[in-house]
Amino acid sequence: MSKKPIPLPGTRGSDIPHPVDVNVGKQLKLKRTLVGLTQGALGERIGLTFQQIQKYERGANRVSASKLWQLSNILDCPIEYFFEDMPENVRNEFPGYEGYTSEANVPEEELTLHRRQTLELVRAFSDVKDQNIRTQVNKMVKAMAGVHEED
Repeated sequence: MSKKPIPLPGTRGSDIPHPVDVNVGKQLKLKRTLVGLTQGALGERIGLTFQQIQKYERGANRVSASKLWQLSNILDCPIEYFFEDMPENVRNEFPGYEGYTSEANVPEEELTLHRRQTLELVRAFSDVKDQNIRTQVNKMVKAMAGVHEED
């Protein structure tokens, strides 16, 4: 009786998404949120349901080349954007990297950027046009966080 080999992440028969697909999904979610689109609104613009966008963002489904092209146009970013911030271990071990999940072993400070509140704050801050107000808000938030500015 021989055992079946365990499939690699992202291959047929594997329940584990490929780490590259997870990264593309993370970047998609970040950009979608920064531009203020819901999953449903983005899905409508490229002919998909919000559930399909949700699966892309989790890395559960791969984004085809044609959809990646559409997404880059709708979100006004280069295709390379979706591959930025690829974890070094994935870059080094691609294509056969094993054991990666979307949030496993990710430092807390990296997760902070991808939280909805952080993204909403960044989007709202970018809408403030008055530079003096932006400066004051920045100083206030740093003071609240206990971050001391260096002169």
